[in-house]
Amino acid sequence: MLRRIAIAFVLVSICVAQDSVARMDEVVRSYVDAKQFMGSVLVARDGKVILSKGYGSANLEWEVPNSPSAKFRLGSITKQFTAACILLLEERGKLKVEDPVKKYMPDAPAAWDKVTIFHLLTHTSGIPSFTGFPDYHSTEATPTTPEQLVARFRDKPLEFQPGEKWNYSNSGYVLLGYLIEKISQQSYSQFVQENIFNPLGMKDSGYDSNTAVILHRASGYSPGDKGISNAGYIDMSIPLSAGGLYSTTEDLLRWEQGLMGGKLLSAASLQKMTTPFKSDYAFGLAVHTANGHKVIEHNGGIEGFNTALAYYPEDKLTVVVLANLNGGAPESIASNLAALARGEKVVLPSERKEIAVSPAILEKYVGTYELMPNFDIVVTLEGSQLMSQATGQSKFPLFAESETKFFLKVVDAEVDFFKNDKGDVTHLILHQGGHDVKGTKK
Repeated sequence: MLRRIAIAFVLVSICVAQDSVARMDEVVRSYVDAKQFMGSVLVARDGKVILSKGYGSANLEWEVPNSPSAKFRLGSITKQFTAACILLLEERGKLKVEDPVKKYMPDAPAAWDKVTIFHLLTHTSGIPSFTGFPDYHSTEATPTTPEQLVARFRDKPLEFQPGEKWNYSNSGYVLLGYLIEKISQQSYSQFVQENIFNPLGMKDSGYDSNTAVILHRASGYSPGDKGISNAGYIDMSIPLSAGGLYSTTEDLLRWEQGLMGGKLLSAASLQKMTTPFKSDYAFGLAVHTANGHKVIEHNGGIEGFNTALAYYPEDKLTVVVLANLNGGAPESIASNLAALARGEKVVLPSERKEIAVSPAILEKYVGTYELMPNFDIVVTLEGSQLMSQATGQSKFPLFAESETKFFLKVVDAEVDFFKNDKGDVTHLILHQGGHDVKGTKK
């Protein structure tokens, strides 16, 4: 009798697991069918792969399908590798993260006197990001040395005093790469290859190149009004240690297992790397809670590619989504796959049921909601349709699920409106990619 129960339990578990994987595949395909995603995904728990699959094309012109062996530019996922390089140098006595930049760069400008390596790692240096400069796009195609990259921002005034605030800065991570080269007497690509990729068996990872022949490399694409097109050109000397690496989903699982499994860094170094300082940001990693679960993650974006890599330590869950089509799908896909891996329910935008809400109720939601400094969502009413527009973005309709809950169709996102005791709308909560962001009504 006990044997029959045990066999029945195993069969039920297998069916549940199969249903979960089938639903994961269905969720990813919904983004593919909407022409919002093509790439590769991987989900693993405790090192065991649950889903590993390619979607769409690695090359549209030759109709080459994506696969788990396809290599993608990582964009800013590169930053965690850069942070690990700094910590390896610290472990070897070559530097301390508390050291001022000027110790290793005597010609640094006076404005950087109080800037430390720690500030660079945590985006709290105040050094402005060169990728936001007006001339950035006109310089993307020009081969550039690390010294020339640093020269682009070294004489710019600081945005704030080091350590006071947080502002994402590609300049800070380029400067870290420059320091790695000066201190190690190796190129950034050589140091990462010899100290991270080789030891962890990451044979399908490296620093990307515009000239080298790299087997199984995916081509990058961008969406547009006339459909999908080849992505714009960027010389790969530009992103350097802020975004220049490529990898595969399977190699990134090896990275997570090596990093979080203590195969690369000491326990003390890993603790440093995963302890957030400001705005939930640690060393090249965001560390926060999403849907009640701790997550250590980072996303990336570069011409033709968007990426997401998340690790849930309590669940020992790794989710990798690499896309060779620009757009925000990887973050949403990663969040949905993590939820399904935990046995949670995921409702796709196409599965949400729209209801009619009177214009009198919708009118109460009209206003400007501040999600963070200099970033708002403006809600307007056009006829009987509620519209939303984030700073610097297009205007999109909001569709009602209830009188207070709405969803978008262009992206996988939901908006809840909240009122006080007097019935006045006070704020909204934006749910997107596993994150809940409050927007206070101005």
